[in-house]
Amino acid sequence: MIIEQPSSNWKDYELIDSGDFEKLERFGPYIMIRPEPKALWHKSLPESEWQRMAHTVFMPGAGFGKAGKEDSGSWKMLKKMKEQWMIQYDPLGFKLRLGLTSFKHVGVFPEQASNWDFIDKNVKELVKSCPQPPKVLNLFAYTGAASIAARQAGAEVTHLDSVKQVVTWARENMEMSGLDGIRWILEDAMKFAKREVRRGNKYNGLILDPPAYGHGPDGEKWKLDECLYELLSNCAQILAPKDSFMVLNLYSNGYSAVLADTLVRCAFGNDFKSLDYGELVLKDRFGKAMPLSVFSRLRR
Repeated sequence: MIIEQPSSNWKDYELIDSGDFEKLERFGPYIMIRPEPKALWHKSLPESEWQRMAHTVFMPGAGFGKAGKEDSGSWKMLKKMKEQWMIQYDPLGFKLRLGLTSFKHVGVFPEQASNWDFIDKNVKELVKSCPQPPKVLNLFAYTGAASIAARQAGAEVTHLDSVKQVVTWARENMEMSGLDGIRWILEDAMKFAKREVRRGNKYNGLILDPPAYGHGPDGEKWKLDECLYELLSNCAQILAPKDSFMVLNLYSNGYSAVLADTLVRCAFGNDFKSLDYGELVLKDRFGKAMPLSVFSRLRR
């Protein structure tokens, strides 16, 4: 099992401290306090230092607690800051617009940097070895960091999400990074995957980062426990049998890296060059490692 964290070369993000179900993070010039159900330990810095450093703190609504339920909330400003700003992912050079949302998110999940690096490396290898640009499909694509990594490396990218606002956000990130040509689709992931199976379409890269719960644009229900294996089974049919890769990322509490590995082996079979699995973590200045998601990465 592999444990990965973002490169120290990424200057625009840092987990400063964590503990007591919170995390103190810096995104570019701004420092914020956000709830973190997995930070079960005590803070290393005193509370007064957290308050002194932070520009803003997220105040969760009723119901957000240690179980990780995401009710909407609001941001309490402690220092003057912009509600929207830009950061750069230094290792690959692309840019992301961040903003304060009512669900504590800011438009990027920094622990995903290792997956962006994997996508970049594998797309570049395919560009060199294949006569045509590799085709990459990003499902549940959010604000598009993985899509941008693939496009910048030379792939033809299809970016799919069920929320119109985040698709618009992802387009802004693409343009801000000096790129174009990403195909944008507002669709339910399961419906799209099944349709691609019927059409016989194939992709050289698949990226999946499904939520625990969700809804498609027409009210389609997504529940990870009930839908994930069916989706993976359909994805196995649209991933090219060679010169291809797949990235699965899972955030759901209780899902282990071993579970992710077993799901992928059962859905995709044993015909692969490599299949790695592990956890993505963030480490604060004091060496406390906070596991945030599990992954499985397949190469054919």
